[in-house]
Order: sequence, then C-alpha cells, then structure tokens
Amino acid sequence: MKVIIVDDEKHVRSAITMLAEWDKLGIQEVLQASDGEEAVRLIEKHQPQIVLTDMRMPRKSGAELLTWLSENQPHMKTIVISGYDDFEYVRHAIRHGGMDYILKPVKATALNEALAKAVQCWRKEQDERIRMTRQMIEMNEMKPHYTDKLLTELVSGQNGREFLKQIQDEFPFPAGLATCSVAVVAVSQLDHELFGKFQNRLQLIHFAILNICNELLRSRGIAFRQLDSRGEIVLLFWGPSEPFEALLIEIGKGISATLQRHVHFGLALERPYPGELPRAYLEASKALWKRNALDPVRIHREQSEKTDQASRPLRLSAFEEELRLAALSGSSDRIRTAAEQWILEVRQLDSVSPEQLLQWNQEWEWMRTQWLDEGQSASAADSLEPYTDMPPCLPLNKEGMLSWDRLQDELEKRLADASAPLTRLHASHTSFIETIAVYLNEHYREEISLQDLAARFYLSREYIARKFKQAYGVTIMDYLSRIRIDRAKLLLHNPHLRVALVAEMVGYPDEKYFRRVFKKIEGVSPGEYRKEHTIG
Repeated sequence: MKVIIVDDEKHVRSAITMLAEWDKLGIQEVLQASDGEEAVRLIEKHQPQIVLTDMRMPRKSGAELLTWLSENQPHMKTIVISGYDDFEYVRHAIRHGGMDYILKPVKATALNEALAKAVQCWRKEQDERIRMTRQMIEMNEMKPHYTDKLLTELVSGQNGREFLKQIQDEFPFPAGLATCSVAVVAVSQLDHELFGKFQNRLQLIHFAILNICNELLRSRGIAFRQLDSRGEIVLLFWGPSEPFEALLIEIGKGISATLQRHVHFGLALERPYPGELPRAYLEASKALWKRNALDPVRIHREQSEKTDQASRPLRLSAFEEELRLAALSGSSDRIRTAAEQWILEVRQLDSVSPEQLLQWNQEWEWMRTQWLDEGQSASAADSLEPYTDMPPCLPLNKEGMLSWDRLQDELEKRLADASAPLTRLHASHTSFIETIAVYLNEHYREEISLQDLAARFYLSREYIARKFKQAYGVTIMDYLSRIRIDRAKLLLHNPHLRVALVAEMVGYPDEKYFRRVFKKIEGVSPGEYRKEHTIG
C-alpha cells in the first residue's frame, strides 16, 4: 500500500513521516509532494491509496487537490492536515470525500487513528470491488461468451441472411448499416508484470478492457473477444471515421487509468458492411501485429512492408550454434555475452514487430526441442505458423513498446534454464558419438555413407549428423575426408607409391576425385605436396 504526503513545509512532511506507524498499518511506500501540482503528477504515476494533504499551498491548494481527487481518483482515501480551524475548509474536505480533518501540530495518536481508519476503509472497499467484479463475471459469463461467439463468426465471414437477422436482433446494429470501421487491441501484447498482478487470470483483463470499450462506444459500436485469435478484442464502430479515432484515444486513456498500461490499436476505417468486414478485421489485426514496437504511436494502419527487411528477416535460429554452446558451457558470462550479441543484431533493425517477437519465441521453442530431443527433427523456423498460440507474454513495457532489458533477460533466462538438461544430455550422447568417430578412424578405407552409419548404429541419419556436428564442429563427411587426407599425406612421403594407389589405399577409388578433395583441404595437389615434403 502507498501513501502520499502533500505539504509545502518540509518539516511537517518529515514529522508526519516519523510519527506514522507505517509498518503496523501495512504501508510499504511513502511519497512526498510540496504542492498540489506535484502531487497530481505523483498520484497519476504511482497511484497511492491514501492522500494526506495540507489546505493552503502555492500553485494548487489542498482544496483544489481534493476537488481533482474526487473527480479523477474517487477510490483514494484523503486525510486533511491543516493549521486552520476553518469551517469552509472542513466543509470542502467532507464534500469532496475527505475522511478526517487533523489540526497542526500533528499528534501521533490522531494521525495513526485516521490512517488506520483510511486503510481499513480502502481495504474493505477494495474487497467489495473485487467481489462485485467476480460476481459480475460469474453472472454474465454465459452471455458474453454467446456475444463473443456470434460476433467472432461475423468477422470471420459468416453473412447468411438468417445469421445477419440474428445479429440485428441481438445487437444494436443500425438498420441499413452500409459501412463499419474495425479496431483491434491485443491483451497478449500487455506486459508480464500486469499478468502477474492479475495472477495470469486473463479473463479479468479482458473483462476490464471490454467494459471500458463498451461504456465509451455506447450505441455507436460494440466490443467483443475474438475467440479465434491470440487474446484479441475487436471494436466495431458504425459512425464516421474521425470520431472513431478520437474515441480510440479516449478508450486508451480509460484503459491507462484502470490498468496503468498504454494499449495499441490496429485500425481499418469505413469498409462495406457486411461483405468487407472480415477483410477489415484481418487488416486491423495485421496492422496491430506488424506495428513497429520501437515507435510510440498507438493507432496503427496497415502499411506496405519494406522489401529489404521483409525479404531478409532476422532469425533467432541463425544464431543457434552460438546460443547452444553458451547454454552448454553453463557459464553465466558466456550466456550473457551470447544474449548481448543477439541484442546487438536486433538493435540494427529499424523496426521490430510483435509478430517478430512471436516468431522468435517459436524459433526458441523449436531450437530447445531439437537440443533436448523432445520432438521430431524437421525443418526449422520457416515452417512455423506465426499465430498458433498466445505466448504468456512478450518483452514489452508498460507503453507497449519493446523493452531491450526484458528481451535480453528473457533470452539469458532461457539459456540458463536449458543449460543443466542440455549438459546432461550432451554427456549421455558423447560415448556413442566417440564410438562413431573411432569407427571412422578404423574403417576410413571403406566406402562409408551417412545411411551406412545410421543402419549400423540404429539411429536416424538426421540425428547422427546433428549430434556429430555438435560434438566435433564439422560434418561426418568432412571428418572422414580429413582422416583420409591425413593418411594420404603420410603415404605420399613414399615416392614409390603412385598417386592413384595412394587414393585407393585411403578410400578413394576415383583418382580425380581424390585430387580435388586433397587440393580443397591442403591447398596444393598431391603431386605438389609430395615434391615439397619428400626427402631425397
């Protein structure tokens, strides 16, 4: 719980701070302001539950502050502490929700009694607000779901005559509606801290946002949950486009006042109804998910994609080997360095969209699965659908913008969490990979293919190839070529052995192919190598 003390005299604020039994009252944070204007800024930022204020102050007086509180923060409990026993002050305090009026000099007993009463009153009202919210959710649980289901079908393309008549009967759509604007806001683009406050009960967040949207839309539109999406709320508006954009700003302010979060909207304006409604919804949703999370603008329309960035998207999977080695090392410094290198690459981008953040989440899950052998080895991130599941959160801040610290912390935590199981798995696989390496060293003269190894060791080709590369840093065929060429170099020291015979002795029946491989690895032909290294 938080309290703010508002008084233009510093010694008064200090005295109140010392006299109050904060710990006993369950108050963890005490803010201070020297006048009403500073108090308003701190109240909007920190949302304290209790306000203690003087009456006579410069710039904005206590009376003006009480008026502002009653209009903008009616749930806050106010206590007036004044040096003036003035009936008008007392009347103004009571009229605007003041709980107590304490005269200076402040006595500890009176102060703590007033604070205890304010704390008790606030907690009782808060419990009642929570109870009423839950009761309203329970009472209206079925009706909202029915509403969401019908309207989800509407924006998904259902437009039969009987269905449209049902929509007209159930909802306040104007008769003869010709055009409709669509906006989309995504609960899944809110931050992890907010989910934690609501104990991951997303229905409460949906409920709060829907209430604000529908209260401000009134007869001009309707808001509902899109049941086929990742936590999206859709707003339909059947008025002119200019008022709708202004209304979205007001809705954003309402959500900010309630949740202390800024939301973003995807927008598609005035499309033919009902035929173009599904396309308008998809356009608004796409605008929201492809928005630039580095840009503070909060209302987004679909933009043509930049060809340079769209054709070469940054993939987390492109850094898989560096990330895997960092996790395998178990070193917090190496993990941090790997995460920082990834962040440096991301910082080169002009735009980072929530869709990209989702893609990187899915690429991470794919990589982790491959590392820990929990799934099938298949194609990488390109085969993943970007919208399959709603993530627990994206690394966004309270403004709905990308948080660089959160993005890095998230990757570091993932690598750290993967470190122990990856290390255990790596240790368990080392023995059979070494067995394959020994086999190659002993049988390099024979014709060996990846399929032969898979059959001999009863493992899939993909699995052997991946694990061998992870252990030795090269492919199996490159490893085998290195063995053969090293053996060939030793044989070439004997001037009596023809190059064709040397090739055959190390597993290359085709002399020309042997010469190509030798020159690729050593940079010189077998004959040139022999001249340089043969004595006599």
